[in-house]
Amino acid sequence: MRAFNKNYVLPAIIILVSGCGGSSGNKNTLATTSSITSIPSSIASTSVTISSVLNSSPAISSINGAVENSTTHCNIPAPKSFADLPQIAALPDPFISMSGTHLTQKQEWPCRRAEIAAQAQYYELGTKPAAPQQVTGVISNEKITVTIHENGKEISFDATIILPSTGTAPYPAMIGIGNSFLNNQELSQQGVAVIQFPNNIVGEQQNGQSRGKGKFYEIYGSDHTASAMMAWSWGVSRLIDVLQKSHNTLIDANRLGVTGCSRNGKGALVAGAFDERIALTIMQESGSGGAASWRISDAQMAAGQNVQTLRQIVTENVWFTGQFKIFSEAANKLPFDHHSVMGLIAPRGLLVIENTSMEWLGNQSTYTTSIVAHEIWKALGVSDKMGVSQVGGHNHCQLPASQQPEVNAFVQKFLLNDSSVNTRVQKTDGTFPIELSRWVNWQTPLLN
Repeated sequence: MRAFNKNYVLPAIIILVSGCGGSSGNKNTLATTSSITSIPSSIASTSVTISSVLNSSPAISSINGAVENSTTHCNIPAPKSFADLPQIAALPDPFISMSGTHLTQKQEWPCRRAEIAAQAQYYELGTKPAAPQQVTGVISNEKITVTIHENGKEISFDATIILPSTGTAPYPAMIGIGNSFLNNQELSQQGVAVIQFPNNIVGEQQNGQSRGKGKFYEIYGSDHTASAMMAWSWGVSRLIDVLQKSHNTLIDANRLGVTGCSRNGKGALVAGAFDERIALTIMQESGSGGAASWRISDAQMAAGQNVQTLRQIVTENVWFTGQFKIFSEAANKLPFDHHSVMGLIAPRGLLVIENTSMEWLGNQSTYTTSIVAHEIWKALGVSDKMGVSQVGGHNHCQLPASQQPEVNAFVQKFLLNDSSVNTRVQKTDGTFPIELSRWVNWQTPLLN
């Protein structure tokens, strides 16, 4: 098991800018390692109409004040053209705004987050539309039916519910993109429901010919920029609309998680990143386009390893917006990377589950990128809300017993409201180098 030297310091440079600036889940049993230290300087069936005329904003209020997107007020600069983007060899600094200003306050993170979200949509994922004009839903013990009306068009889809074997309604729930490949029996025994989100119906992902197919595109058109993963994210948000606004007595809309494995693990990341009502994201063996950074995966490939890279993945399926292929030979021109995409979830809960044995998924890339992403939670003063666990020696999407304590701990803290649980985890059984001095040339601020 690799453990990090707690005295390691992320390297820093000075930049001059103008302008202003065990599986039982028992408490406190989670095996952890020291984190990186930075230089000091966040049941009854219900049918209800959700909302009407919401085109002006994608933010929808919840019972506890959380909204889908709280950053609609932020002023986001226009994105640069591909030709005007500079080459950035290291992982881009998430703490410098698009105007070049260094973040110093926690209150600046939401609008910086909005900038990264805008860049990720423009260059990689496509646009997530605002909440539609009307969402209605029917919730029963077996399923949730979501119906969406927009611009005279209507679509609907069903999401299956698996109720837990213990606990009392309203239950917390884990939304599985496609399905949950966690230990669902363990979730059930903890009193957590599982909702199976039908992502392939909302945005098809059969192959490269699937672009523009699925119920999302029946409303917004086959030429919409949204990738399949962004279509799924939009669909998950509409599912949450129903849970949130229906006053249902079955599922607690304030205690929702999202998960998925492999391609659907990438989708879980996007869903969690673009809806602030999701308390916990568990992305499992998501690989390239998920926990892996494009830059480090390219470096693994250059070192002779069999790793999926940007240039390959854009030819495989429609998980990304069409124009993302222009970065096939120029990943280092992206103004962000997936450490920042994971950071869009901060300061909410994120657990990254990876498999050391899956070289194709970028085992070195996923772990290193996750370690760097953790610096965002550290800067916000909530280091215990993001963790990474990488264990090999098992089949793809088969959660080993050795990672069950991590999942239990994060579920207990974020879905069962047990703040005493230890969720500090950064571990891998990999023997590859973690070259932080190569990939991080910026300093993590201590935001006030």
